[in-house]
Amino acid sequence: MKKLLYLSLVALYFSCSPAEKEAPKPNIVLILADDLGYGEVGFNGQKIIQTPAMDALAASGKVFTNHYSAAPVCAPARCMLLTGLHSGHAYVRGNDEWRERGEVWDYAKAAADPNLEGQRPLPSDTETMAKILQRNGYKTGIVGKWGLGAPLTESIPTKMGFDYFYGYNCQRQAHNLYPPHLWENETKIPLNNPVVVPNTKLDEGADPTDPASYAKYQQEDYAPTLMHDKALAFIEENKDEPFFLYYASPLPHVPLQAPIENVSEYREIVGEEDPYIGNQGYFPNRYPKATYAAMINLLDQQIGEVRAKLEELGLSENTVIIVTSDNGPTYTGGADFDYFDSSQPFTNGYGRTKGFVYEGGIRVPMIVNWPGKVDAGTSSDHISAFYDILPTICELIGVEPPKTDGKSFLSAILGKEQEAHEFLYWEFPEYDGQQAVRMGKWKAVRQHLKKGEIKTELYDLSVDPQEQNDVAESNPEIVAQIEEIMKKEHTPSQIERWQLEALGD
Repeated sequence: MKKLLYLSLVALYFSCSPAEKEAPKPNIVLILADDLGYGEVGFNGQKIIQTPAMDALAASGKVFTNHYSAAPVCAPARCMLLTGLHSGHAYVRGNDEWRERGEVWDYAKAAADPNLEGQRPLPSDTETMAKILQRNGYKTGIVGKWGLGAPLTESIPTKMGFDYFYGYNCQRQAHNLYPPHLWENETKIPLNNPVVVPNTKLDEGADPTDPASYAKYQQEDYAPTLMHDKALAFIEENKDEPFFLYYASPLPHVPLQAPIENVSEYREIVGEEDPYIGNQGYFPNRYPKATYAAMINLLDQQIGEVRAKLEELGLSENTVIIVTSDNGPTYTGGADFDYFDSSQPFTNGYGRTKGFVYEGGIRVPMIVNWPGKVDAGTSSDHISAFYDILPTICELIGVEPPKTDGKSFLSAILGKEQEAHEFLYWEFPEYDGQQAVRMGKWKAVRQHLKKGEIKTELYDLSVDPQEQNDVAESNPEIVAQIEEIMKKEHTPSQIERWQLEALGD
């Protein structure tokens, strides 16, 4: 009788339909490029730089054409991505080197002394995407650039929800892709690279047309390669349990540094070019256009290898891959935004790209790929931002999100009806102080807040994506509505240097 009961229970178990069995939690791979422009990828129209892996992800997944970073520079964008808060509420609102510690901008001293390395830390009780996933059974890892808390603080990755970390703790140390050290968890790992301080110029008398003059900028241990190996290893080591990999690549952020073999292909495509001698900061480079293209192409190759690893391990159908960028393209360090049309279809150049809340500074590439769940070769014009990703992941794994400024767009990812944001909000206390609001087709921008100016520009993005025609004067009701949003969404920063007196701080 007992045997009969046992066999009946076994039969009942196996007769259950797949829908009745608990589905495995999906793995999540969030790939964040560094300063990758909206127009620097093939699926958004790039003609010179080859991005076949990202294009393939787009062709088999969904492209979000109206996706925004939460800030136009590194640290605040990363803070808001991980916390789900916009820049009127987030703790980190700009790049802050925490200068009261001493000579933090002395690269060599900071490389030797972790007390001088890293950026201002998040409060220790900050809720992050990684903490939520960790509490819900995920192995969590970050490979790449952190920038949200110096090495000896309570705001390092392993204390902010990550089980594993390998990469740059400090954004300033990332101004050399052949650094003297990286970090693995809480251990400083020395590399086979002598210290070459960023902005080091060519030797006196060196021939700028001779590739040999640039040898000191090309060393032994290339950080993006070392970090990529660790990313693949993290996937391999955690293949039997749900995992979250935040792959925060330093590419293609300048300085212009890439392995010679990667540059060679683009030397043929670009042809003869003048050297970059370092007059806009960072390191000189003999073949600046070819090197920049090679950096993006290498990022693309690495993304392709992540996908191939997932397929090799039989994980691809249960893994959500998200690819985006922390902000728009740079205007310095020898990167030629005009040659590559880096911000197409938006406006290129200083004042319109990285560091600014116009479209070129904050509209970023975005792909979501999830075989069998996301319709292949589709796109969405849903308006979303970094701070939406945390609540989206919470819905994805079936947990209640904390209070955020975001709205899950899982429905848009899955091709279902999606509730729209009433508005998106930005403020940025650097580059003279800025505010912006996206409300449907309307985009409002304020500049020079730190100079005491309160002037609201208004653009109709449906006909003016380059934000060239200010229509504020002819749309006073829209301006009034947006100015009320700007007033409501701003709260004074806890950090004095990020406060905006013009907004009443």
